Amino acid sequence: MTRNNSQIFTGTTLSSLTLALLLLLSGCGGGEQPKKPVAGSAPPPPEVGVIIVKSAPVTLTNELPGRLHAYRTAQVRARVEGVVEKRMFEEGSDVKAGQPLYQIDVGNYRSNYEAAQTDLSLAKQNLERAKQLLEAKVVSQQEYDQTEARFKQAEAAYSKAREDWDNTRVPAPISGRIGLSMVTEGALVGRGEATLLATIEQTDKLYVNFSQTESDIMRLQKAVKSGALKRSASTSIELVLEDDSIYPLPGKLLFTNMAADPSTGSVTMRAEIPNPEHELLPGMFVTIRFPEALAENAIRVPQSAVMMSTQGQFVMVVDAENKVGPRPVKVGNMAGTDFVISSGLQGGEQVIVNGLQKARPGSVVKPVPLQTVADAAPVPAEKK
Repeated sequence: MTRNNSQIFTGTTLSSLTLALLLLLSGCGGGEQPKKPVAGSAPPPPEVGVIIVKSAPVTLTNELPGRLHAYRTAQVRARVEGVVEKRMFEEGSDVKAGQPLYQIDVGNYRSNYEAAQTDLSLAKQNLERAKQLLEAKVVSQQEYDQTEARFKQAEAAYSKAREDWDNTRVPAPISGRIGLSMVTEGALVGRGEATLLATIEQTDKLYVNFSQTESDIMRLQKAVKSGALKRSASTSIELVLEDDSIYPLPGKLLFTNMAADPSTGSVTMRAEIPNPEHELLPGMFVTIRFPEALAENAIRVPQSAVMMSTQGQFVMVVDAENKVGPRPVKVGNMAGTDFVISSGLQGGEQVIVNGLQKARPGSVVKPVPLQTVADAAPVPAEKK
């Protein structure tokens, strides 16, 4: 009997302790317990980023492939025949105009120069003596003229010998960055031709050469003539690199060729781009974005807002009830990185730019305004 009472007491005690512990934990919770979601309630509509499109003046841009070229290029060549004794520069370094680059063996050239110098000194003395004798009428005018001719020949021979001697030390014709040396010490150069020794390029700024088709030029001219567009007065250009990033320094358009290439049907254009840090290299392929015309009233949207289906291009719009629906559009020119919509939008529509994967046709969404297109995608500024 005692054993049974002990078992009952122990069970009662454990139950009391458990209840007290639960009450204590409940008190430490410090507030109301979270309510469980009501079964069958709908989740909130997904957020999508939208822009409200509007008609506004737009600078239409064009993008064309091009290639970079050095601003100035000079070939270093041997002007005299001889053996290269020494190369006096580091390949890939910057050199100054007039800086010695190569030393060619001077042996014969020094001897020729010294001999020519002696001959010239003697010829000058003979000419001065002949002049005095002519004044004294000791020699004839013909004899004096012959002496003067020999002096001029000696003078020419001296100049040539001095030039050849000077050319044994090959200088840099321009300042810039010098490339690989085409010869090594011990090489015989200048025999029969002016041997190419190295090339120097100025790359603090670069040329960008590119071409535009005749059809594009004619289309632009017709649009300007009809009044649909105005010709842009800006000469500012942007450089789009291979990774689609924008080169931070703007360039300027220099000229458009006056004639089309009959073999390609295109017109050559040239721009100039600064390159103070030598980040760009001659020969690189780039994309040139330049202002082509001005449209008084145009609608532009980011490229990410335009999608493609078997029926054509379309954008997703949000109506007054926050419902999503597709809107067929036609894309025309470019405005920086944006598409200019030629038809399909009138202005005032909410076009989805971000969150398109959440926006199914007919679904309800929560539109959140994004940064305006003009702020998000600037175009080259007009020339002041």
